[in-house]
Amino acid sequence: MSKVNKLLHDWLLQSVSEKATAWLEQKQARIASGAAERVFFMAFSAVPRYLGKQDLQLTSQDLEAAQDVLPGWYPGNWSVDQAGRTLLLLALPHNDAEGYVRSLDQVFSTADMGELVALYQSLPLLPHPELHRHRAAEGIRSNMSNVFQAIALRNPYPADYLDNAAWNQMVLKAVFVGSPLHLIWGLDRRANPELARMLANYAHERWAAKRSVTPELWRAVGQFADTAIIADLERVLVNGDIAEQEAAALACAQSSLPEAQALLSRYPDLQSSIQQGNLTWNSFSSDACGELR
Repeated sequence: MSKVNKLLHDWLLQSVSEKATAWLEQKQARIASGAAERVFFMAFSAVPRYLGKQDLQLTSQDLEAAQDVLPGWYPGNWSVDQAGRTLLLLALPHNDAEGYVRSLDQVFSTADMGELVALYQSLPLLPHPELHRHRAAEGIRSNMSNVFQAIALRNPYPADYLDNAAWNQMVLKAVFVGSPLHLIWGLDRRANPELARMLANYAHERWAAKRSVTPELWRAVGQFADTAIIADLERVLVNGDIAEQEAAALACAQSSLPEAQALLSRYPDLQSSIQQGNLTWNSFSSDACGELR
């Protein structure tokens, strides 16, 4: 926690005034010393008024430092108020796990959308992360896209702590709402057979309705391909546009089944590009989505 605190504090020093920093440090000290909960709640609400809402100005070195502290932590899209609110959350006394979770429950229950985004982004950084699974699952169910994306995208908490049922629900919802799957941390590591079946079924529903399927869907499918899924990949290779064909080829390359390798061999240009390392899921996401993971 001390490393997280130091990074957030240093980043804020570069982005807000000395007066704003002094206000935040004073509130942190009071909260850490056991001040009444209302001190925390009032400060948490007031952060944007004192610090502002501008983006943190982070360098590539700053982002690397975040990864060193916690793999998957990406504060590159954080604002100063989100960083300040996270520092206040980290200042809450947490020796009593149940009391700490009660305090979090209270702030979650009264938070507006901006506060919820900060809360969900901070989950992987907070003490007792194993106790926040129900909160993460609640964020996944949110109808507010900003809140859903705060927990689902560029956030290591789901991959590290959610069970397969909640994880699969999150990935499927991301596909449904059009969120970029390559921004889900741990997508490849947490891929599983049930998720592959769910995504293939979703693709069939879209096709039946004469609607398109995001090519990224196949990223979590290929390594668990069975005969039916290989037939789906063949359909995409035969009828899809170039992005869809590339995704289907990458999915085939992930499969150890001879049928999948035989299908891929029918597209020698794509097969060669994959074998030479020119076509990967990361390069695909960069080209298709205009943004690297």
